[in-house]
Amino acid sequence: MNVIMALLSGHEVNILEGEEEKDQKENWKGYTNGLVRLHPGRWLFPGSYTKFANKLYEFRFKSNDVIVMTWPKCGTTWMQEIVWTMRNSPDLNHPRLGSPINTRVPFIDTDMFLECSLLPPADPESSTAKHFQRLCPGKDPADGFFFQLTEAQPEPRTIKTHLPISLFAPSLLDTAKVIYVVRNPKDVLVSYYHHVQLFIAMSYVGTLDKFVEYFLNDDLVYSPFWLHIKEAWEQKDHSNLHFVFYEDMLRDIKNELKKLNKFLDTNLSDEQLEKVHHYTSFNEMKKRDNVFNEAHESNDFMNSNYLETNGGFYRKGKSGSWKTKLNEDQSQKVDEWIEKHLTPLGITFKEAEEMEINVTTS
Repeated sequence: MNVIMALLSGHEVNILEGEEEKDQKENWKGYTNGLVRLHPGRWLFPGSYTKFANKLYEFRFKSNDVIVMTWPKCGTTWMQEIVWTMRNSPDLNHPRLGSPINTRVPFIDTDMFLECSLLPPADPESSTAKHFQRLCPGKDPADGFFFQLTEAQPEPRTIKTHLPISLFAPSLLDTAKVIYVVRNPKDVLVSYYHHVQLFIAMSYVGTLDKFVEYFLNDDLVYSPFWLHIKEAWEQKDHSNLHFVFYEDMLRDIKNELKKLNKFLDTNLSDEQLEKVHHYTSFNEMKKRDNVFNEAHESNDFMNSNYLETNGGFYRKGKSGSWKTKLNEDQSQKVDEWIEKHLTPLGITFKEAEEMEINVTTS
């Protein structure tokens, strides 16, 4: 593969070609601008990432920013709602409480997905577009809709990303706070499999068995998952990084909220933490599923047939659902992958029994 550009992060970019490109095209209909790999690391991204990579690397973080960083489907939406509510509305009285979460906590790397030709033309009269016009007057959405929305967010800003630490400037952790959430890879795999079929910008049409193969071989967008975790784990003792296991949130969310309260210096009372706990529970967030969908222009970003058959962004609120989705062979292969990549780091995933829990699976 030929190097097409060098990034400010020190990575070189290659376009996927040959059999690898052919294989991806057969199973992913949403990545219409192709795919690229970044070296070192073999990070995989849609081709449009190169348009925003240096902007993301040079993003000017502020000392009161909090970045919720995860690999996809590790509990990002749950955590970003918790963090925003703790910092902005612990008494549940903020005027924007309940407004679409992607306008309160922008997903800074979204723009690389918005150039998918399968997506419908943006409606300038939509609520999301009008929100952009209010915060970014005179700005061109083509220069990065969510990037500019993130820049213009009122302080204190809470920001979501699925990018690894190495694709931001080295000053990130010395400037802002990062909350890194990691989840049992088997549950991540199953949840991501649902996600990439639901969202048009990805439009996965392959089998679950093929998807497991992609996961294990670092051939999913944002992969390698293990390297993503490793970069954060190596910084876990930094005073500005808070490492959270999703399963710990499931078992004792009140204890995890107390830890976040200390890390964020929010100094919330037990009564306020209880309000946050209730407002961000799975049942309450699922009630607001329609607000999330409205933010995506009446599901224009989602596969309506899949949505009707398999559910929306918030689904079951369960842990351990991989047990009903992965067969014995698939499960064993993931176990071997964990043993190879994560066990040497000292990372272990506690078994969580499959049960109803008050959390989002996003």
